[in-house]
Amino acid sequence: MIGYDAWRVHVTLAEYSFPFILAGFSVYNKVKGWKETFWMTIEQRLYTVEEFEAIAALPENADHRLELINGEIVEKLPTEEHGICATNILGPLWNWNQQAKQGRVGMEIRYRKPDDRYNARLPDISFSRARRPIVTKGSVPELPDLAIEVKSPDDTVKEMRDKAAYYLANGVTLVWLVFPEQRIVEVYKADAQHILTEKDVLAADDLLPGFSLPVRDVFADPLAG
Repeated sequence: MIGYDAWRVHVTLAEYSFPFILAGFSVYNKVKGWKETFWMTIEQRLYTVEEFEAIAALPENADHRLELINGEIVEKLPTEEHGICATNILGPLWNWNQQAKQGRVGMEIRYRKPDDRYNARLPDISFSRARRPIVTKGSVPELPDLAIEVKSPDDTVKEMRDKAAYYLANGVTLVWLVFPEQRIVEVYKADAQHILTEKDVLAADDLLPGFSLPVRDVFADPLAG
């Protein structure tokens, strides 16, 4: 008879095909010297917007920047560099809008589409021309006209571009993806996309008439000599 200590079970998880996970169970018999691996797929837990907003509203999550991406709850973890780049855009955009009064500029406002049960997105900066009462609880029930995302170290390029694709597919007019390490801004519209370097200027006369911001200012350090 083989005792319990003769056996060892190792469990591995690997992402398979969303929303499924591939789980591997490796069984070792140290006495007989053999191993066998069994694989099975298990369904991931997907959250609806209603479930997500209940979780996001909990007191313990008050200081967490949470968003819902295809049913998965994701926390944003911005760095100082991320915050400086975002502020370098937010300040001029806010100042422009104080004069132009074209809409509402905000930071980390959560948006969702009423017919999408698995997404509540949290762009770093947004601009919306919608004429509606200010939302005081939960997500804004529509997407903004401009969504700006600044890459953090834990974001992949694919994740950033997937966000741009989602925004454009759901009514956002203009997306700016900011990459601090490369010091570039990728600009996305429904019918065009291009890359701006520090020699270029951020502008969008059709959406933000009169607004312009040199790309180099996006990455500027106020304390740099």
